[in-house]
This record gives sequence, structure tokens and C-alpha cells, in this order.
Amino acid sequence: MNLEEALRQITPPDERAGQEAKARWDSIAKPLGSLGLLEEAVIRVAALTGSARVELDRRCATVFCADNGVVAEGVTQTGSEVTAVVAENFTRGDASVCAMARAARCDVIPVDIGVARDLSGEGLVVHKLGYGTGNIARGPAMTREQALDAITFGISLVGELKQKGYRIVATGEMGIGNTTTSSAVTAALLGLPAEEVTGRGAGLTSEGLAHKIKTVERALVVNHPDPNDGVDVLAKVGGFDLAGLAGVFLGGAVYRVPVLIDGFISAAAALVAARICPAVKKAMLASHLSDEPAAALALGALGLRPLITAGMCLGEGTGAVAALPLLDMALAVYREMSTFREIEIDAYQPLS
Repeated sequence: MNLEEALRQITPPDERAGQEAKARWDSIAKPLGSLGLLEEAVIRVAALTGSARVELDRRCATVFCADNGVVAEGVTQTGSEVTAVVAENFTRGDASVCAMARAARCDVIPVDIGVARDLSGEGLVVHKLGYGTGNIARGPAMTREQALDAITFGISLVGELKQKGYRIVATGEMGIGNTTTSSAVTAALLGLPAEEVTGRGAGLTSEGLAHKIKTVERALVVNHPDPNDGVDVLAKVGGFDLAGLAGVFLGGAVYRVPVLIDGFISAAAALVAARICPAVKKAMLASHLSDEPAAALALGALGLRPLITAGMCLGEGTGAVAALPLLDMALAVYREMSTFREIEIDAYQPLS
């Protein structure tokens, strides 16, 4: 399925199912709307899937791994070799997101979409588009064809996961240098100066941050990405991981599977997906507010509010996985609580 064919399959949310889910919340013997964003999340999932019977019992985190040529500019604290080490740790269950996923009953699915060396390991999905991208400070990250390949792969992956029984997908990534590419993508799409959307990533000094900002500025000048064309932005200043994740968000809308945005990097990918097709936002849930400075800007542009604000910026999908137990608790109330009618008391009325 190519991108145009996939986009034609995206339909509006099922308002009837969403209203049915809201009616269920309002019937439960508690103050109206008192679970806030947790209620909203269940309603959004109902509208997406077309059923007020929301089932999220089988879940996974797709962690897209790729290297970025911009690391050659000295914008990171560590070298590109770390990407491969951590990516293989995912296959052994020996990474932060793996530990959290075990607690959240979530499978971790690592994807090699462009790591700078060949990887191996149990459960690894390989769709390698190259051994790292080009250096965005000197030229484009990838060809348009590579960007489209990554996007359509992400879409198809969601379809395969749904066939296997997964009902919600958490997004994650691993790629040294990808906060730099995410900053460039966000600056391009939102029309903001580099200094407003660029943070310290995994840890930079003030001098290092200033250099990173200049690198993002140079990437935008050298490549002239078209803010009206999400694929062009990805190809010129993005990364293989971002392109694959953009496809996952689009796939969520195509196959009616909710997709949890992790932190700033996956939010940048979500911005790309929404620029390609605004209707894709129906499939997105914001898990947490990353400590990266542009995270709030990206979520605000998507019209989403995060479930968690905990100052996290680890990546790997840790924030998205952390939101799953909250959704479990929301669904426990949604499914199990007595209604006002059942306990024979007057229901709360909306405030006028």
C-alpha cells in the first residue's frame, strides 16, 4: 500500500461510539468528568475504534532505532556507536523501557530502520534504509523515496500488529543525534527559530547547546524544507526513525489503533504525520510532557494534553509505556464501577 492509498482509508472518528463512552462515564457514581484526561482518552479511543467497549489489554512499544549523520557536527555527548549498543539491549530486555514494559504488561518491539551497523537479536524487526542518514548540516538527511519507504513501512507495521491482536501502540526511538533532527523538523513545521525548539538532549553544556542551535539553523538554511510538505521536511532535516514513527501514527489512523506519543522526538514525528494528513490526530494520545523545551509546543500544535508531567526525557518509549497503567486504571473504573441508577442515588448534573 502506498501513502496515497493509505490516506484514502482514514475516516473521521465515530462520534456515536464516542458519545456512548461519554454517557457511560457520566452514568458512573462519581462527580462528572472527575477523572479528567483519563476519561477523555477512553472516549477518544472509543471514537477511533468505533466501539464503546474499549479493550487495551494487549499492547506493545515499537522502538525505532537509527543513526543520524549530524552527529559528525559534535552536537551530542556520546558517539553514534551507542545507538547500536542500546538497540541490541532492547532485544535482550536490558533497557529502561524494557523494565518499565514488563511492569506495564507491554511487549517491546525494536526496529532497525537505519542503525550504522548490522544488528541481531531476538524479536528485532529489520527494515534498514541505510547505515545512518546524511548530515543535515551539509545536505539532506535522505531521499524523498527513502522517506516514503519509511512512512509506508510504519503504516504497514501497525496493520501487522493489529492482526496479531495488539490494541494500542506506544512509540519509542533510539538514535544518537535525534533531538537535533527533531528540533530541525519542529522548527520547520511550526515556523519557529531554532533556539526555541532546541534543548540539551541527553546532556550538553551551555556551549554545546549554543553549537547545537547553530547546527539546526544551518540545516534549515542549507536544505530549505517546505513546511507544507511533511515528507519534504522529513527527507531534508529528519531521520529514518522519525519517518518510521510518522508512519506509525498514520497507521494508527488507517487501522484504528490508538498510538501513544512518547516525548519530544515522537511528538516531532506526530507533527509530520499531522502535516501529511490532519485527520491522523484522531489516533494520537499524548503520554507525558517531556522536559525538552519544544515538547509543549509540539503537543500544543497537535491540540493534545499529556497524561503525565514528570520531567522525563529518557526516550526509548518510557513515557508512553508509563501511561499504560494509568489507562488500565481508567478502564477499571469505566468497566467496573456502579452507576447512579444501580446504587439508587440522584446523578450529578452538569454545571450551567
